[in-house]
Amino acid sequence: MRFTLNRRRFSDLSEQEILALAISSEEDDAQIYRSYAERLRAEFPSTAAIFEGMALEEDEHRKRLVDLHRDRFGEVIPLIRREHVAGYYARRPVWLVENLGIDRIRAEAEAMERDAERFYLAAAKRTSDATTRKLLGDLAAAEAGHQNTAEKLEQDHLTDDTRSSEAEDAHRKFILTWVQPGLAGLMDGSVSTLAPIFATAFATQDTWTTFLVGLAASVGAGISMGFTEAASDDGQLSGRGSPWKRGFASGIMTTVGGLGHALPYLIPDFWTATITAFVVVFIELWAIAWIQNKYMDTPFFRAALQVVLGGALVFAAGVLIGSG
Repeated sequence: MRFTLNRRRFSDLSEQEILALAISSEEDDAQIYRSYAERLRAEFPSTAAIFEGMALEEDEHRKRLVDLHRDRFGEVIPLIRREHVAGYYARRPVWLVENLGIDRIRAEAEAMERDAERFYLAAAKRTSDATTRKLLGDLAAAEAGHQNTAEKLEQDHLTDDTRSSEAEDAHRKFILTWVQPGLAGLMDGSVSTLAPIFATAFATQDTWTTFLVGLAASVGAGISMGFTEAASDDGQLSGRGSPWKRGFASGIMTTVGGLGHALPYLIPDFWTATITAFVVVFIELWAIAWIQNKYMDTPFFRAALQVVLGGALVFAAGVLIGSG
């Protein structure tokens, strides 16, 4: 609350402060675009070139604003940034956006320019001073010009072949980083926990005990799979992406796969819980086959046969052991 109260209202800023705010904003945006370019350079050089060009545009606008400030107010530019002004548009942390896909980064860049343009237009409408209105209008026009420049740079650097190649690379990285580890985790969690859960169920016919065993098996397997995936490959040579992302995907999906047929044992009646668990197992196995078909290009019926056969064998082992 103290921080909020200490922030300036935009309507209270002087023309010099508005100009200083525009200068710092242009400087920040140029740095953001260069960070995007550096993040994308190795895998998406054409898109990186777009962001380099946009950073140069921001540099040019900043220089023009600095020249204007020097002519009107002198050499000393007040220190005022976005976070000092209440209601001023904010930028998402670069580290947060960089961890998202290439399309999300492009969309974020477009939103940056639109936010700036809308803010300056709205600010211009709220002032009655002609000079300030003109200044804000010029800034809004500059931000709109940034969007046009971005479109031109995109046309220059991103041909249809380049777009297709980058889209394929992004899809491949998505598969390797998220889908493949997640699918392995879902298969492990759904199949490997069948034996201990149903063995416990048929040995004790106690739904609460079965649930606790299923919960422990699912969480334990999730932790194990997550750490194993994260530690097995740092992604530098294989290109499989961040080990922490892969570990997270594998660990979470392993836990989900096991909990799917453990949760029905929260139902007090043994046979109702067991039949419900059977149905959940069937859904889990077909979901695995569907994911394999959609993302791994495995023929659906072959994937279904493999998964169902493996699941049936593990399930049968659990029932036989528990019944004995």
